[in-house]
Amino acid sequence: MLLSELLTYCPSLSIQGDVNVSVNEIVFDSRKAIEGSIFVAIKGTQVDGHSFINKVIEQGCKVIISEVEVNVPSNVSLVRVEDTSLALGLIASAFYGNPSSQLKLVGITGTNGKTTSVTLLHKVFTQLGYKVGLISTVVNKIGETEIPSTHTTPDPVSLNALLKEMVLNGCDYCFMEVSSHAVVQQRIAGLNFAGGVFSNITHDHLDYHGTFKEYIKAKKGFFDSLPSSAFALTNVDDKNGMVMLQNTTAQKVTYALKSPADYKVKIIENQFSGLVLSIDGNEVWTKLIGSFNAYNLLVVYAVGVLLEQDKLELLTVLSNLDSVVGRFQQTRSNGGITAIIDYAHTPDALENVLQTIASIRTKNETVFTVVGCGGDRDTAKRPKMAAVACEYSDKVIITSDNPRSENPDDIIEQMMQGVEGQYFKKTLSITDREQAIKTACSLAQPNDIILIAGKGHETYQEIKGVKHPFDDMKVVTNIFEKLEK
Repeated sequence: MLLSELLTYCPSLSIQGDVNVSVNEIVFDSRKAIEGSIFVAIKGTQVDGHSFINKVIEQGCKVIISEVEVNVPSNVSLVRVEDTSLALGLIASAFYGNPSSQLKLVGITGTNGKTTSVTLLHKVFTQLGYKVGLISTVVNKIGETEIPSTHTTPDPVSLNALLKEMVLNGCDYCFMEVSSHAVVQQRIAGLNFAGGVFSNITHDHLDYHGTFKEYIKAKKGFFDSLPSSAFALTNVDDKNGMVMLQNTTAQKVTYALKSPADYKVKIIENQFSGLVLSIDGNEVWTKLIGSFNAYNLLVVYAVGVLLEQDKLELLTVLSNLDSVVGRFQQTRSNGGITAIIDYAHTPDALENVLQTIASIRTKNETVFTVVGCGGDRDTAKRPKMAAVACEYSDKVIITSDNPRSENPDDIIEQMMQGVEGQYFKKTLSITDREQAIKTACSLAQPNDIILIAGKGHETYQEIKGVKHPFDDMKVVTNIFEKLEK
């Protein structure tokens, strides 16, 4: 494309140089900028791309988008904009032919439930006969073809390239997670959403956003940007649910389990074998477990109806859905011990999972919780995670999650600050995660329940910047096998 074509989609403050120059790719990593590239100078959290403008010119790059005035040679085109992150999203979308306008794109944001909801939507619409795209924390998909995922929401260039591939492969729909980071960093700028969903908001990512108010503002920003042609579906059981709809021009729609809403769900039965739900007055049995999954299933149903799918067909497909990998995923030893793997890595998510276990258990078994907190992330939630685990469990083992660059013992020590005196005797700390899981399995008796929380679908453990193979489900399965020999 010509630079002049791209600039029709991106407001500029000033333009210096030739706008009829041909553009082959868009980059924001200075190491990749060469002749034929547009280099967009982004002010990142670690480095400022503006400091590399001279370097990319030396590498042959002749088109620069910048927030500041810089001296460039006469053969280099310089476009000044107010916000380069916004510009990157707008021109990336234009460069790939605005692919989000060529399918129905639905984004889901919230602290918990995003991955489960988009994954279930992908499964449902596939079973309804459509070719469907998926963009999630766990994996990206074009139809059933899997593409590794590195971020909850990819950067604008990768995102639009992926959406373009979906369009070329005949996808009718795409369901994607929209993280709060992505909203603030303008990764979704230029995308045309057919709908947006808010699941809930609880304590998370304050290491990045600073305050809970800013975190809410980030989530709300997604709904503020929705077009009037889209729907905005929000959970009114969450006290901030209606906040999301305050300024949106999209069609306002609500869902709930406890409050009056456009879409309602009622839990009739909640067992380890599954849920019996009443959704919009229709009874349906599903293999999924827990009130949090009742919300997720209602989201899937509501989105399906809003996208003009047949209600009874939707309910039929919902009844055949299996659980999502790493989300309340169960395995049972031959000796009758149940292990549950769940991604719960916030106090609220952990409480939801443990409350679900409490609502199903017979009280004749012991509930063990193995839990840690990630390094280089929100430190304020660490004692809260331990406090929740202690309140709802009979035995707690605090261990490593992904310590990243931090000392895992320091993380565990911060978590232990949330353990009140009356819970000391039932709480252990074991730094090695595999050893922690093994200890829980060794202590457990038939019919006991072990929750292994925090990592869910992840197949690695990150220590000192190195990712080591580690899969909670594989680890506990192997331990069960060894203990039973």
